[in-house]
Amino acid sequence: MSDRSPAGRRPVDRPRRAALEVLTAVRVDGAYANLVLPQVLRKHRLEGRDAGLATELASGAIRMHGLYDPIIDACLTKPRLQPEVRDVLRLGVHQLLAMRVPDHAAISTSVDLVRATVGRGPAGLVNAVLRKVSRQDRGTWIEQVAPAPDTDLRDHLAVAESHPRWVVDELAEALGSDDELGRLLAADNAPPRVTLVARPGLAEVAELEAAGGTRTSRSPYGVVLDGGDPGDIAAVAEGRAGVQDEGSQLVALAMADAPLAGRDERWLDLCAGPGGKAALLASLAFRRGATLVAHERQPHRAALVASAVRAVPPEAVHVLAGDGTRPAWVPGTFDRVLVDAPCSGLGALRRRPESRWRRTPEDVEVLVGLQQVLLDVALESVRPGGVVVYATCSPVLTETVQVVEAVVGRRDDVEEVDRFQLWPHRDGTDAMFAATLRRRALA
Repeated sequence: MSDRSPAGRRPVDRPRRAALEVLTAVRVDGAYANLVLPQVLRKHRLEGRDAGLATELASGAIRMHGLYDPIIDACLTKPRLQPEVRDVLRLGVHQLLAMRVPDHAAISTSVDLVRATVGRGPAGLVNAVLRKVSRQDRGTWIEQVAPAPDTDLRDHLAVAESHPRWVVDELAEALGSDDELGRLLAADNAPPRVTLVARPGLAEVAELEAAGGTRTSRSPYGVVLDGGDPGDIAAVAEGRAGVQDEGSQLVALAMADAPLAGRDERWLDLCAGPGGKAALLASLAFRRGATLVAHERQPHRAALVASAVRAVPPEAVHVLAGDGTRPAWVPGTFDRVLVDAPCSGLGALRRRPESRWRRTPEDVEVLVGLQQVLLDVALESVRPGGVVVYATCSPVLTETVQVVEAVVGRRDDVEEVDRFQLWPHRDGTDAMFAATLRRRALA
């Protein structure tokens, strides 16, 4: 599919133009690729293979520019480069080094793209740079532009696998050694599978299997979609099922299935936006005769939660907007609480290609204080004998183990009863962390 071009020029195909628009929105407007991409695909009327091409081009170029930029710079005779031209080159390099696009097609379409969007001036430069890039494969380029692995493995992997060095250090610390580090970083760069959840009592796993899915290995409600648009599946369109990583499903199930003595009627999702875990919990609560309060601070995210739970009978779920650090409910109100705390998101880098370049160590320091406050609120909100699950989509120790240890260490009424850490390279999920805590009754 292509856009019209002035007479005498080859048309620019829509997938590549769409991908460039995504890169521009991320760079100029601070947009999130996963949010802007659907809008751009609709604008250019892209579906099927064309939509898949645009998605891979945009996500790959954003994710991998920590490797692609040194390669581009190695091919320049002058160091300065317009940002718009660099975006086109990143798309071209991704096609040459990471996709099954013939060299001539990757180069010619990139030249056409820069002519149509920037002007004729940079066309020769784009052609020359990409021809130089095409003369060597990815491995050879990595040998040329990345530090040698036997000199500093983490510096090498930071370039070769396109992660900021501080992120590499944090992930290595969370792993406990560098032995699996390369595998983890490579898994961060692999496009994630589309995983669906059949919300209990609303949809059956068999219904999603019939739509082309395969059961997941750990969540009893999970199905990996082998292809196609999830929105075309009736259960997803109606809210009876949803798109949800298996790791997120397991976090929700950790809260719902934790052993509990006594009353089990009132559940709380303290940080519920955008609503995936809340929808799974609400459907489980309804089957057990319980009620979920889905609480979210930001009104627009609370609206997303309301949409996510729209198929759940209204008596089973109440969506509430408010400040989680100053709750409106009476302490000790709930039997089960999930606090899926705001975090750096460094466990979900597969899904958020720009996230690794936007986060800073200072962001983590600020978040840790909020995480501790929210966990304390969750523990005050649960009755004695009740359970709290603290979760993050980050494996960073300061956001996970150390938050739990700090809060539990200053309370006499809490014990940790379970903990798990998932990993993309081991489990095929986002790097979700969850710790289950029980509030004890004090004598």
